[in-house]
Amino acid sequence: MKTKITISLYLLLSMMHIACQNKKEDLIKNSDSDDSQTKSIIENNYMEKILVEQLNRGQKKSFGELGLDIPVANEKFEISDLEVAVEIGKKKLIAQGYKFIAADKFSFKIKEIFGRTIDLNSDKKFLYVNYFDKCDKNFNYYPYDGTDYNGTYIVKKECFITDFYFIPELIDYQKEFPQIVKIENSIIATRNEGGEVINTKLWKDDKTLNEERKKNIKILVARNMYLFNDSRAHFKWLILNDEYFMQSLVTTFGYYEDKELLKWVVENTKFDSNNPKELDKIFWNKKCDGTVKLNLEIFPVLKEIITPNDPNYLKVLKEYTMYLLEDKSKRNELSVQDRAKLLAYLVYFGEQYRYDENYNDQSFFMQRIEIFDLEDVLSKEIERNNFYNLPNYSRLYKKSNEYHDKLIDENGG
Repeated sequence: MKTKITISLYLLLSMMHIACQNKKEDLIKNSDSDDSQTKSIIENNYMEKILVEQLNRGQKKSFGELGLDIPVANEKFEISDLEVAVEIGKKKLIAQGYKFIAADKFSFKIKEIFGRTIDLNSDKKFLYVNYFDKCDKNFNYYPYDGTDYNGTYIVKKECFITDFYFIPELIDYQKEFPQIVKIENSIIATRNEGGEVINTKLWKDDKTLNEERKKNIKILVARNMYLFNDSRAHFKWLILNDEYFMQSLVTTFGYYEDKELLKWVVENTKFDSNNPKELDKIFWNKKCDGTVKLNLEIFPVLKEIITPNDPNYLKVLKEYTMYLLEDKSKRNELSVQDRAKLLAYLVYFGEQYRYDENYNDQSFFMQRIEIFDLEDVLSKEIERNNFYNLPNYSRLYKKSNEYHDKLIDENGG
């Protein structure tokens, strides 16, 4: 009998909880413009609850040992923390004039930029893009620390992207929720399982928080305005204030479609023959499915950048050509087809400067494939593809025979 009463009580409480939750959801769904105050109260109460939890958590935790301040390992956040950040972020975007694009267009852009596919039939609200490992599709519950965790969340339903932020990183919580400030003032130090005192750095004690908050909002708005509203004004702000993100679009994710961005990345890449792997990052990108995307859009950009006063680019391009021909690891990373095509574009591009009187370059690009492709595999692949329809490639190749001996002498016979 006692067991039956316990089960019945449990079922009753569960039904009451579900009914309350459904009532809350119905209130939110049914709140139209005439009842926006009800919706605002519900949202504010929910946000206040999450804020209290975040204030108790603190900004950072550490413990002292022999006068040292040792950080405590990064703590996970809850999905509710992210949901609140998304809701605040959405309001900030609306206030700044962001135009939310259609879901199909948003999905196309996400695939084009980050290489991620949005399943509109999935019940998952968010996808995580890991800057340290673009092929990692695991969801991340840890805040940014720059060492182990750095990435962006794709908000599928609302069609925008955002980093994770705690509430104090997005709004002036002391001004908007003055009634709970006293809670933060009452937080005291705790101890871990080993008995060591855990010190909590409170949000209110961060003197730079206001400036960081402003920058967080600017980054949130600028990234979305640039990527999904094609705002060139925000593009200019990003390359001055969000360099890592903008560089990553090209070097990590292989986004080559924006010529202005590509030019900025090329100009900010050190063309150093001693570090050719940095050039790999801008000339080709290996996708998560194992295929390679060649950056053939880079050559018109290089044409704009290279001048008679700065011909060093040609020297490094020559050495990068040799690197692709000689480095065996590239033969594993790049298929014969991809390597042949990239080399064809490289030598074709460089060869033309030999006949430009403003340069009269003596790098001898085209014959390098002939001399170093001992098995004639690359040459045959290039011919089989009709020289990739590059104008005058065949004529330039035949003419390059005239410096064949000079190139052999350059390489010690």
